[in-house]
Amino acid sequence: MADSLKSETVYTRRQRIAELAKQQSRDFAFLSLNHHLDGHWLETAFGLTRKDGAVGVDGQTAAEYEANLEKNLQSLLDRAKSGTYHAPPVRRAYIPKGPGSTETRPLGIPTFEDKVLQRAVVMLLEPIYEQDFLDCSYGFRPGRSAHQALSALREGLMQFGGGCILDVDIRKFFDTLQHDALRQLLRRRVRDGVVLRLIGKWLNAGVWEEGHLTHPDMGTPQGGVISPLLANLYLHYVLDEWFEREVKPCLTGRAFLIRFADDFVMVFQHEADARRVLEVLPKRFAKFGLRLHPEKTRLVRFVRPARAPSEEGTGEATGTFDLLGFTHYWGRSRKGYWVVKRKTARSRLRRAILAVTQWCRRNLHQPIAEQHRMLCQKLRGHFAYYGITGNGGALHRFRDAVSCSWRKWLSRRTRGGFSWEAFNRLLGRYPLPPALVVHSVCRPVVSP
Repeated sequence: MADSLKSETVYTRRQRIAELAKQQSRDFAFLSLNHHLDGHWLETAFGLTRKDGAVGVDGQTAAEYEANLEKNLQSLLDRAKSGTYHAPPVRRAYIPKGPGSTETRPLGIPTFEDKVLQRAVVMLLEPIYEQDFLDCSYGFRPGRSAHQALSALREGLMQFGGGCILDVDIRKFFDTLQHDALRQLLRRRVRDGVVLRLIGKWLNAGVWEEGHLTHPDMGTPQGGVISPLLANLYLHYVLDEWFEREVKPCLTGRAFLIRFADDFVMVFQHEADARRVLEVLPKRFAKFGLRLHPEKTRLVRFVRPARAPSEEGTGEATGTFDLLGFTHYWGRSRKGYWVVKRKTARSRLRRAILAVTQWCRRNLHQPIAEQHRMLCQKLRGHFAYYGITGNGGALHRFRDAVSCSWRKWLSRRTRGGFSWEAFNRLLGRYPLPPALVVHSVCRPVVSP
């Protein structure tokens, strides 16, 4: 067995795992996976691990680990297989929830060696669960993106002509995920002792913050390499599969779900169906330790308005809802038809502008060429995500805000200020990239 594995590439072995998972029923559990973990597998995991991330509690960088890579990986493999590997606690850090946001999100930063081992286990589990996960799930999956989720949502809404939206917010999902429930869900497909033991150690590793070590009995730290897969696995069984197998057959009309990690919406043809699901959803989540946010979870009537004043309509205003940084609403196309449109959510646009303003202030005395390079990078990054059909107005507002902020802070370092005439001459030499629609509804959305 060992000799045959050595002759195969990691890619081939992952394909074999995926094929076996696909051929068997979803009740089939893998009893042995850890024989795939060898030096070549860990080398591949090391190559896929981000090298510029923040350091963990041991302070070791990727470069320091790589300096004696072969010995370090062999030691890691021996400890993982023998059960003597001790998962170090994650270092707690806080980042803004969005650009310019005053709210923060806790991150758990593992050590670099821990990241490598977590990546190796993800490489084992991903081929299995990719055969199980449903099409409604888009977050942190290979070949899937937020823009694909947005495209699928728009297409479904257009086919339905709108409907009733159940806009759901799970309260502190990553902090309240139950360890015991997760272990039981894992064992449906994976019963390899080495793999389950490693995951158990990561769940119990603890959090190091300001010199204090705590051991939460629930949750999985955001920032861990394996956390997105565990979160997807949890919500696959708790939400996706339940909605597909138990909820939809009981509805009077059509419905669909779009989920990206813990952000999701449900779309229903009939409002009565949406209200029935809203009534049972908190009970379903409570079985697995999850709660809905009472203020952020809501029903939205999202029906297509009457096409013309002479047409029969309901006379009621249709609402809007946000998902993945965009506000979804009904608007007129160039030909006058009602279509689902998306624009940058007001809170996201405000945060992005505030973030650029703060950057201009902090980098006031940087050379003009360096400021220009970074601002162009920020603009292109913004357009790469928010540059979708129908969002041109928000893109131009962001670009104009960047120009104004740049001029404002350049004026602070120039005696007598920096007039618009002088600034326009500067833009002639250092032009900012134009607002650009990167994702068109006329082109199919492809994986990134």
